[in-house]
Amino acid sequence: MSHNSFGHLFRVTTWGESHGPAIGCVVDGCPPLIPLTEIDIQGFMDKRKPGQSRFTTQRREPDEVKILSGVMVDEDGIQKTTGTPISLFVENTDQRSKDYSDIKDRFRPGHADLTYNAKYGIRDYRGGGRSSARETAMRVAAGAVARKVLQGVSIRGALVQIGPHKIDRSNWNWAEVDNNAFFCPDAEAATFWADYLDGIRKAGSSVGAVIEVVAEGVPAGWGAPIYGKLDTDLAAAMMSINAVKGVEVGNGFDAASLTGEDNADEIRLDDVGRPVFLSNNSGGILGGISNGDPLVVRFAVKPTSSILTERKSITSKGEEVDVMTKGRHDPCVGIRAVPVGEAMMACVLADHFLRHRGQIG
Repeated sequence: MSHNSFGHLFRVTTWGESHGPAIGCVVDGCPPLIPLTEIDIQGFMDKRKPGQSRFTTQRREPDEVKILSGVMVDEDGIQKTTGTPISLFVENTDQRSKDYSDIKDRFRPGHADLTYNAKYGIRDYRGGGRSSARETAMRVAAGAVARKVLQGVSIRGALVQIGPHKIDRSNWNWAEVDNNAFFCPDAEAATFWADYLDGIRKAGSSVGAVIEVVAEGVPAGWGAPIYGKLDTDLAAAMMSINAVKGVEVGNGFDAASLTGEDNADEIRLDDVGRPVFLSNNSGGILGGISNGDPLVVRFAVKPTSSILTERKSITSKGEEVDVMTKGRHDPCVGIRAVPVGEAMMACVLADHFLRHRGQIG
């Protein structure tokens, strides 16, 4: 299996399976002399780890990350990066592979079972193997390293829609994101979602979501035309996350319903002669290059495919069957996708920062 790496100068390779003994990643290209310990990474891992509320899978994984290489303690007792590959490791401790024995020969509708089998002639039925969202834990770890590279850049994510229910943007408050189980910036929406998702969960079903990720402090000039556009790489990064089926930047698909007058981000000068945009319909990117405004990316996550309602499918032997997926699953996988989206934004921006730095010397 190839294509387990992404990035150019800041490059991440992940490895491991959902029900294997461990998962991990290697971060290559991180500059030297950056202070880095497990503590810098663990806080972000804790945001993504399962079992934190009744609205996520009850698989219990501490997701305690270990740094195996790429750092050393200097003469002042500070652990710093050395410029060599950083290897990160997380042990799997709560696999229950027996939960999947009933579907060993059955393809789960909506999952990658059939396509993995078609490509490789074999699939890991124990939670999906590499196709499991378990792999995203290591993206979060890599994203924590990327954030250390991105001094002065703030990256925050929020859940803005569950099923058909959107937040009220007039209620947006970043402080609320850490006050509820949904990473929701609207306290009223979070209260409603709790009751709504309880009903979905008790029915053994699932629902989709939309996540918004915002990066502030990115200067103008990152990204490159034509095939190295910043929004191209951001879209690819978000689409690589499990269960993501759509990505938009700035106004995204809503731009299609606007006029040129409405969509244009008009420009003026501030008190010291710097350009100021009067709106941010572009999501902070023009021509594939950052313009200094906040980067705004949204992505849509489909409903979790593992549900307790039987769905029509086939077996690996060509038989028609009905499939019900038992086990511990997220009723809305979009909730834990918030820190994953933040991490992918961080990794892409770290890569483009290093590319831009290399260009200007």
